[in-house]
Amino acid sequence: MAILTRRIHYPSPRRRREGLFAAALLFPCFAFIAIFAFYPIIHSLYLSLHRIVLGLPGLTQPFVYLENYLQLWGDAVARHALTNTFLFVAVSTACEMLLGLAMALAINRGFRGRGLIRAAVLIPWAIPTVVASQMWRFINNDHYGLLNYLLFGSDLASYRAWLADPTFAMVAVVVADVWKTSAFAALIILAGLQTIPDELHEAARLDGATAWQRFTRITLPLLKPALLIALLFRTMDAFRVFDLVFVMTQGGPADATNVLQFYGYKKMFAEGLLGYGATVSVLVFLVVLTLSLIYVRFLGRGLMEERP
Repeated sequence: MAILTRRIHYPSPRRRREGLFAAALLFPCFAFIAIFAFYPIIHSLYLSLHRIVLGLPGLTQPFVYLENYLQLWGDAVARHALTNTFLFVAVSTACEMLLGLAMALAINRGFRGRGLIRAAVLIPWAIPTVVASQMWRFINNDHYGLLNYLLFGSDLASYRAWLADPTFAMVAVVVADVWKTSAFAALIILAGLQTIPDELHEAARLDGATAWQRFTRITLPLLKPALLIALLFRTMDAFRVFDLVFVMTQGGPADATNVLQFYGYKKMFAEGLLGYGATVSVLVFLVVLTLSLIYVRFLGRGLMEERP
């Protein structure tokens, strides 16, 4: 009977040195991610299991298990903030994707001054969010806002306090977010449009395909990966909205624009409930993580379908 032997190959000293050198180069990156990404998440989870009241050490309890989460489950204000957050994400993301697609299709065409137009489109996205929020707060001001002036002119008696209207306040926040971040979606979609060969459209045009048929049967299918990437980034960023609400409405009126991230901020810093505020932050993280996994799953499937 033949005895089969397998030779074991050990890495040479040179390969080991190269592996150690590669690990040394990667260590700062991993350390940075661990300190600025993983540690805050773990520490927030740790805080959420405690009842910590800033300024009132007598009410602080070292460990309360899942009591904060049970309290959050029964918190009607938190549920309302979560509903507002999902409403904001759904409306703003849909508008940004549609407007971004239209902008990308427009600036993808060849015309004089195309480079200048592309640069101008990115200006709203380049403006800091706090500055843009303050600008939109001034636009919607009930005394000297541009919106009242455009609608009513010098008729001061007809001026309306738009940000004091529960319905319009959320609309104003959504409009401000769409105005600022549609350019980001357009930039990603434009990168996808640049990868589509012009020969496909020329061949379809010679075969008699209309512009709508070329768009639905060539552009959209090949643009699917870029659309999914833009949708992923915009959804995740929209769910973490805070600065727009903080500057424009402070969550009002009557909690009409109170989103989950801002509610956690109020609990933690305004009311001093550090443990409960951390619980809200953990909830935001879990929802964002779940949405990310769902999007990545569909994104991966879309990319696999586009492979030849």
